[in-house]
Amino acid sequence: MTAEYQLSITQTMYFQVEIPFPAEFPMFTSFSSQSAFVNRPALGIMPPENFPEKLAESLLSVAPSGMSRVQTMACGSCSNENAYKAMFIWYRNKERGHNIPSDEDMSSCMINQSPGCPDLSILSFMGGFHGRTMGCLATTHSKAIHKLDVPSFDWPIAPFPKLKYPLEEFTRENAQEEARCLEEVEDLIVQWRQKGRPVAGIVIEPIQAEGGDNHATPDFFKKLRNIARKHGSAFHVDEVQTGGGTTGKFWAHEHWGMDDPADIVSFSKKMLTGGFYHKDELQADKAYRIFNTWMGDPSKNLFLAEVLNVIRRENLLEEVTRSGKTLLQGLYQLQDQYPNLLSSARGQGTFCAIDIRDDATRNSIILKARDKGVLLGGCGDRSIRFRPALVFKEHHVHMFLNVFSDVLAEHN
Repeated sequence: MTAEYQLSITQTMYFQVEIPFPAEFPMFTSFSSQSAFVNRPALGIMPPENFPEKLAESLLSVAPSGMSRVQTMACGSCSNENAYKAMFIWYRNKERGHNIPSDEDMSSCMINQSPGCPDLSILSFMGGFHGRTMGCLATTHSKAIHKLDVPSFDWPIAPFPKLKYPLEEFTRENAQEEARCLEEVEDLIVQWRQKGRPVAGIVIEPIQAEGGDNHATPDFFKKLRNIARKHGSAFHVDEVQTGGGTTGKFWAHEHWGMDDPADIVSFSKKMLTGGFYHKDELQADKAYRIFNTWMGDPSKNLFLAEVLNVIRRENLLEEVTRSGKTLLQGLYQLQDQYPNLLSSARGQGTFCAIDIRDDATRNSIILKARDKGVLLGGCGDRSIRFRPALVFKEHHVHMFLNVFSDVLAEHN
C-alpha cells in the first residue's frame, strides 16, 4: 500500500512511503485495516464503522470480570484522569437522584464554584503512582519530583501496607499491618465527609510499581473493596503497569479471586492503547463529558488483537508463571548469598523486585548490569524491578541470573 504524509519543519514537503504488510498477518492487509494505519479518526465524533467489532476482538475479549464496557484513551494518565471524571459524574448523579443538572449547577461550574464544581475527593495511597496530569498527580505519591511546585487538591491519602517478605513467612505481622491501613482508610473517608469533601472513589494499584513494587494480600483488597461499597465510593483498580500478563494472569487483580473486583479498571502500556473498563452505571450520561480529540487509536486495537492471539496460541501466561517462579527462586538464592546487599525479594509472575542496601548501590548495580547487556529499572527508595517480556523463558532467567550474580559480586 502507499500512504501520503505531510511533514512540516521549515517548509511543507510531501513524500511517498511504501508500507509492506507480511502475508502471515492477513488482518493487516484488508482495506479497512490499512485505512486504520493511515487515517487516525477523532473517535469521539467520527469512529470507523467497524470500531465496535474491533473492540470486541481486542479489548473486550479480555475484559475484567463483571465488565462489558470500555472507553479507549491514548495513555495511562488520560485513562485515569477520565476515569476519575466518570467517578465524579456517577457520584454527583447519585447524590441528585437523577442526571439533570440545575441552572445553578450549570452557571456555577463556569466559575469553578460549587455546586456545579462539587467538593468531592478521591482517596489514594502513599507510594501510589497514577500519572502526571492534574487529577492523577493529586493521587500520585511516589516521587517528590513529580509533584514539586504543582498545585493540588485536598484529597485523602491512606497508608499502603508495608509488608514483610516472603509473605507466607509473616502472615500474622502482615495481617496486623493491613488491618491498620484499612482502619485508617475508613477513618479518612469519615473525616473527609465531615469536612464536606466526600470520597467519590478509591484508586489503588494491585502492586505499587513506581512506588517500590509494594504488595498487599488478596484479603486486603477484598476488604478494601467492601469498604468502598459500604461508604458508597467507586472502586478504581489502576492496572496501567500491572495489566497485560506479566503477573501470570492477564490482570493482576485476578489473583484476588473476586467475581466483582472493581467498578473501574484502567489500562495502558502493555495493552498498546489506553483506556478504562467500567460498570454500566459509570457510563457517561451525556455526550462530550468524557471526551478528547483522539480518545485512543483504532490501529492499536488491530495490533492488540494479534498480540492476544499470540498470548493464547503460545500459552504465554503459563510461560510467565513458570519463568516467574524460576526468577523469584533465583533472587531468593542470591539474597541468601549476599545478605548484606539484597533483601525482600518479591513478585508475582515475572513482575518481580528486590531491595538493595542503599540507593547509591542500587544505581551502581543498574549501570553495571547495563554495561553487561541487561536493562534493569529502579523503583521506590532502593529497589530494583524486573520487567521482562512475556516471551521470557526459563533459560533466559538463568542467563540473566548469571549476569546479575557477576554484577553483585563486584559490589559485595
